[in-house]
Amino acid sequence: MMFEPLPTAITHIRGGKLRALGVTTSGRVAALPDVPSIAEAGLPGYEVVVWFGLFAPAGTAPAITAKLNGELNRALNLPEVKQTLMGQGADPAPISQDKLAALLVADQARWGKLIKARGIKVE
Repeated sequence: MMFEPLPTAITHIRGGKLRALGVTTSGRVAALPDVPSIAEAGLPGYEVVVWFGLFAPAGTAPAITAKLNGELNRALNLPEVKQTLMGQGADPAPISQDKLAALLVADQARWGKLIKARGIKVE
């Protein structure tokens, strides 16, 4: 058994080399509609979402990061890009720089709490 981001596993699932028991999102995903979420399969409240963001070096001019964010969001909203990503098991969700920053802070707090509570150390 393993937990693997869907975009890296979906080819193997569709090819019959892996059997998906559940997805870690709060609900089912469009790419695998017959696979239940882990919450739906019996672990209410379970949700772990893998996300990807684009970051620039600290001190990058706000005009540049705003332009990058706008262009990335524009590309993610193109029907052909959206369709390709969704076919790979991804769920493109263009967001603002502020919302990405808030997501990062929330995830750091969530996982930091777990890391501290369990005494997890880097080896």
